[in-house]
Amino acid sequence: MKNLKDFYENKTVLITGHTGFKGSWLCHILLNLGAKIVGYALEPETEPSLFCLSFLDKKVISIISDIRDYEKLKKEFDTHKPEIVFHLAAQPIVRDSYKDPRYTYDTNVMGTVNVLECIRNTDCVKSFLNVTTDKVYKNKEWVWGYRENEELDGYDPYSNSKSLSELATWTYVRSFFEDRNVSVSTARAGNVIGGGDFSNDRIIPDCVRAVEKCEDIIVRNPYSIRPYQHVLEPLFAYLMIAEKQYDNKDYQGAYNVGPNETDCVTTGTLVNLFCKNWGNQARWKNISEKNAPHEAGFLKLDCSLIKSKFNWKPKWDVDEAIKKTCSWTKIWLENGDVANEMLNQINLYMEE
Repeated sequence: MKNLKDFYENKTVLITGHTGFKGSWLCHILLNLGAKIVGYALEPETEPSLFCLSFLDKKVISIISDIRDYEKLKKEFDTHKPEIVFHLAAQPIVRDSYKDPRYTYDTNVMGTVNVLECIRNTDCVKSFLNVTTDKVYKNKEWVWGYRENEELDGYDPYSNSKSLSELATWTYVRSFFEDRNVSVSTARAGNVIGGGDFSNDRIIPDCVRAVEKCEDIIVRNPYSIRPYQHVLEPLFAYLMIAEKQYDNKDYQGAYNVGPNETDCVTTGTLVNLFCKNWGNQARWKNISEKNAPHEAGFLKLDCSLIKSKFNWKPKWDVDEAIKKTCSWTKIWLENGDVANEMLNQINLYMEE
């Protein structure tokens, strides 16, 4: 991890979606690496929010604005001249995409196009990473992992909008960036867990809300299988990709970023791990919903490409990820220093 600090120290990095869960963790990592951070996002969507709890508004240049506003976004590119861009801004919830598909497409597709246009019309950016999702693939519910060359055709509005975001990215690469000194990659990560996620319709935040109220955890589909990983796993992979491709376009590409196969577990197994690590008689019950919107029952990634090209591998298994999540959450519930706990976990991950 020493190379990452040597690379990112004093570099200007723009993060879209910096007020979100993953964006907040990414900010803390880059602060630890000595980067100059410019964040561009809407106000945090949840209350509480990790962004506010860890006082990031006082530690980074934080621009509160809409990714759909191209003129404002372009102004910030021109002002701060970032060398590296991580695009995380999105409407990220499957169920919310059924409620408001137009907003989802507008944000996830045209938001990406706006970032790409800013890069096209400036000469400061040398490395760009578009963070999408494992749900970009046409899900055939088969038992083996999807590879990067599989068909992109997400089922629901959220997943499909991310498929289109990928397609737009590669169209810009072919049309505008091949003869320029800018490298571009996309990263397709699975379900991430960690301290500070307060989102709706996500299983670990649902667990936290239930135990906070001393209630049973409600699980609507305990048999669905997902690749679960701690949030630091994909974030450090993103940092590695952006660093490697900065000076060498051979590293640009589309990459799956997921856990080992043993960490593709059912939702019921994940909640069992949470209850075991939380203690205090935490428990859950299965309450299936009638007429629930479609969500994939089985989804797994083949991560052979990033492992072979970068010699990358996950560090923390799903049990360790749950332990770290419970540790952070208990500190938060006791009004402790959550930013310091984040730094401790980041340093521990880097040391390993």
